[in-house]
Amino acid sequence: MNNPFEDETHPPQPRKPGLFAHLRAAFLTGLVVVAPIGLTAYVIWTVIGWVDGWVLTFVPSGYHPDALINRFLGYTDPGEQIHINLRGAGVVIFLIFTVVVGWIAKGLVGRSLIRWAENLVDRTPVVRSIYNGVKQIAETVFSQSGTSFDKACLIEYPRRGIWAIGFVSTNAKGEVARRTPEDEKYLSVFVPTTPNPTSGFLLFFPESDVILLDMTVEDAAKLVISAGLVYPNPKDPTQPPAEKIPDTPA
Repeated sequence: MNNPFEDETHPPQPRKPGLFAHLRAAFLTGLVVVAPIGLTAYVIWTVIGWVDGWVLTFVPSGYHPDALINRFLGYTDPGEQIHINLRGAGVVIFLIFTVVVGWIAKGLVGRSLIRWAENLVDRTPVVRSIYNGVKQIAETVFSQSGTSFDKACLIEYPRRGIWAIGFVSTNAKGEVARRTPEDEKYLSVFVPTTPNPTSGFLLFFPESDVILLDMTVEDAAKLVISAGLVYPNPKDPTQPPAEKIPDTPA
């Protein structure tokens, strides 16, 4: 005789995952490992190829890597010559050229040549604007003693009640500081876009409207690039990242 309470006293055993479930789990695990490595290698490979294509256009064809290799091997006949895409040759040439130019620019002759060239550029209307803008950006970004973003912050943008992550660059200066109300200090805040943080908006906020964050600028940048998926403290996103305690010798 069947027991009517058999289903309650003996619940059905859960089904064991099949082969497809194991393969799916293994695929997702491998994708988490392979995707960052593959994307990083792809970006580096693409950037190197772009630099090679740009630099090698200024190098005479007789001095390209494949031409030098054919000349070294003695292949003078076009039919027997080999063609090699030596990735990274343009990057090496660019690095050597940049180091040589920097070394010359530090000397008296180099500074005189640069001063003469800049005076010539200042007399050219369109070129002057482009050169001065690019030079100012390069000096700000690559200067070893230059300033960078100080803190990450929260600001209400584009309207009240909506918050966005920004980066405090400096206090408002010059005409901007003179034209803004004098009863409060204003901050220059760069508000990046997602997922490309190199573009964004420069906004000037009263200091009282800016909420400084405990997270570092690098962690805030990761949060912006990942569209909110990567938080500084993955265990508890509501808390700042835990401080690392330095190892003490035993």
